[in-house]
Amino acid sequence: MTARSTRRTTAASSRTAAVGAIAVAGALLLTGCGDQTKDKDSDETKSSSSAPLADKLPQAIRDKGVIKVGSDIAYAPVEFKDDSGKTVGIDPDLATAMGKQLGVTFEFENATFDTLIGGLASKRYDIAMSAMTDTKDRQEGIDADTGKKVGAGVDFVDYFTAGVSLYTNAGDDQGIKTWDDLCGKTMAVQRNTFSHDLAKDQAKKCTKDGEKTLKIEPFGTNPEAETRMRSKGADVVSADFPIAAYSVKNSGGGKYFELVGDQVEAGPYGIAVAKDNTELRDALQAAVQAIIDNGEYKKIIDKWGVADGAVTESKINGGS
Repeated sequence: MTARSTRRTTAASSRTAAVGAIAVAGALLLTGCGDQTKDKDSDETKSSSSAPLADKLPQAIRDKGVIKVGSDIAYAPVEFKDDSGKTVGIDPDLATAMGKQLGVTFEFENATFDTLIGGLASKRYDIAMSAMTDTKDRQEGIDADTGKKVGAGVDFVDYFTAGVSLYTNAGDDQGIKTWDDLCGKTMAVQRNTFSHDLAKDQAKKCTKDGEKTLKIEPFGTNPEAETRMRSKGADVVSADFPIAAYSVKNSGGGKYFELVGDQVEAGPYGIAVAKDNTELRDALQAAVQAIIDNGEYKKIIDKWGVADGAVTESKINGGS
């Protein structure tokens, strides 16, 4: 889910998304007895081996043992609720693996996507992890529509790459092969996402070229946008590729939707952190890199069938 104004096109091969389960990582509390000096040294050694990056976290986070995560938990397969109501997906699995490195639990709290950065500013969350694309506008607190500064901005710890895809009702592709074919169509899309921004750019392009504009209907969640299309109120939905592919594969047993055209605008997903929280940001980057290096990252990415979006290095503010 991104917000960026410049568009570049990249084709992507098909990927398969699957359903998995979440595990929640927690800190190990180690105790000892006997000689206090000896036991203290022993405990520190054990703590270091069980959570090797714990000392990189801000002390307040270490004391709590929890990192509060703001997330739009309706964006399968990145994060969503399974049939039992548990939060599962790519992001929760990665957070669990990172928690083992940091010695903390990542607690996901549901919110609408367009409130997440504000939640960081108000300190409701420590981080936002929600298929959020790292962009310069978000880094600098710039409103993508007006170009005006509206906030302090955030820093990103990049951990995945994804583009944007279009999908329609199955058997009704509307003749859509490229974004230029959207002129005269109606798109349902999640509000304030990258897809929403691309749709607004395309609507302007259609008007400039003298064609019927693209009508955009924004919704609070992606499932709402899909419901609108299912009811024939919209011709097409746009979402990040993993989400679009997952919906096409799983909705109605794979009978509801179909992908149309190529993936566009490949860019990095980032964990958003407040600008003034650099210690937490750097600890998160170290944790992402650690799970890349130890192979846990690959296992999770492969589990969800999104290996094409894997990265080999976690960067800070790598988006453009």
